[in-house]
Amino acid sequence: MTRGADRGRFTFRRYAAFTTGMTLTLVMLGVYTAATGSGLACSQQWPLCDGGVLPQTVPSFIEWFHRLWAMVTGFLILGVAVWAWRADKPKRTRWAAAGATVLTPLQAVFGAVTVTFNGRLPGGYSMPVHAAHFVTGFGIFALLAYTALLSYEGRYGRDPLTRTRAALGVALACLLASVVFSRLPPLLDYAPWAQAAFYGVSLAGFGALTGATRWLGDVADDHGGRFRPATALAGALLFVAMLLGRDLVYYSPTVRLVNAVVVAGAVALVAGVGWALRREDGPGATPVYGSTDD
Repeated sequence: MTRGADRGRFTFRRYAAFTTGMTLTLVMLGVYTAATGSGLACSQQWPLCDGGVLPQTVPSFIEWFHRLWAMVTGFLILGVAVWAWRADKPKRTRWAAAGATVLTPLQAVFGAVTVTFNGRLPGGYSMPVHAAHFVTGFGIFALLAYTALLSYEGRYGRDPLTRTRAALGVALACLLASVVFSRLPPLLDYAPWAQAAFYGVSLAGFGALTGATRWLGDVADDHGGRFRPATALAGALLFVAMLLGRDLVYYSPTVRLVNAVVVAGAVALVAGVGWALRREDGPGATPVYGSTDD
């Protein structure tokens, strides 16, 4: 299907972007639910809660609402994959959407396991399952963000260099905001709402870095190619910072120092690449169109 065929108010690109936003919100809800201890509020039951369908307490309502949001988002993710394949979207778009769909039921299984205690379900609320639950959710978001970014390429006639500069600006703003909400500075208490905000801005920053890394591949090789590994590394460092924020390891002074170095490295890479690209002139930024539909 050509780009011109995807018109109107209800388009694939808007649907993919909306679903990505729903997934980002789902991760924030999941973090908030876990941080408040509400994940275990439904009397170790899944998918029921408090012995029935509806919750009976505020904590169990938080867990119940998280499950409801997850169910709706899961169907939306399935819709992205079905639309991408039925509309014969570019190969990368189809496979990214399919990957997110494949991971979705696995994420639901990990979510169900994390709200049980060890003993009632072997290996229940344990650190490996907790880590798998977060990593799978992150993978779903990353694949959906990539799907949405691919569907928007070329939409507004901006060349890859202009889009990359904008993405790096968003990524840098999100990285700095994530520092404010993180457990690194003494500015804020790492309360449940701050944890949810930290992951919201961090995921948005990762999505922006994904776009920057992708679009640098469409900039002339003498300019884009040399910066691409730096933006990819910044995204990897941001992922490590998110892992350290989930209490997967004991947050000792040494871990705090590692966390600070990781975040500082990501900020330095993004700021450095952004500054370097600002100095590039027009002839060095010749776009390579047509490479987005392979």
